[in-house]
Amino acid sequence: MTRPLGIILAGGLATRMGGGDKGLLQIGGQSLLGHVIDRLSPQVDSLALNANGDPARFSDLNLPVIADTVEGFAGPLAGVLAGLDWAAEEGADCIVTAAADTPFFPRDLVARLVDAAEGQTRPLVLATTPRAGDEALKSGGGKRVNRHPTFGLWPVALREDLRAALQDGLRKVVIWTDQHDGREALFPADPFDPFFNVNTPDDLARAEQLLEQA
Repeated sequence: MTRPLGIILAGGLATRMGGGDKGLLQIGGQSLLGHVIDRLSPQVDSLALNANGDPARFSDLNLPVIADTVEGFAGPLAGVLAGLDWAAEEGADCIVTAAADTPFFPRDLVARLVDAAEGQTRPLVLATTPRAGDEALKSGGGKRVNRHPTFGLWPVALREDLRAALQDGLRKVVIWTDQHDGREALFPADPFDPFFNVNTPDDLARAEQLLEQA
């Protein structure tokens, strides 16, 4: 498999932050988007931002800005589809997505997603972490994990299937991935969950504190 393209999902409504672009909020003197770009760009062949509205507000990032192709707010799957359409135009086979409000995701995200997809004809993998306090998984006695549906490996070959599903009203990521035998890649959550995302002002304050450990 060639290295995938990267898509940063920034199309959320940010209602718990009072609206606006969460990715433009800052920690450590840099925007959340800046942290995400720094982590994802070395892992992929090229990078684009999925966002709706006026793309000029992101002009300083020097990234292609691609809008949802499905009308109405259809959630992260709409951003995935927009990324797959862009990747198809670029001649790529797959994409990896990351959320714009999650500044500490693993620096080996892409490598581990690709490893988990070994043997799949259409690579489809979501990132997971152990549930907090779940000792069963750590001891091999169960499969209780948190799935992070905005962090995944997605095949261009399934973009028309995804388009049809969205047009039929599907919005939940894991329902669609389960329908296509999607796999999971397990990431450690020590000393904290690397997929911690900023939803509220308190989360932003916590992210500032976690920056030293990231």
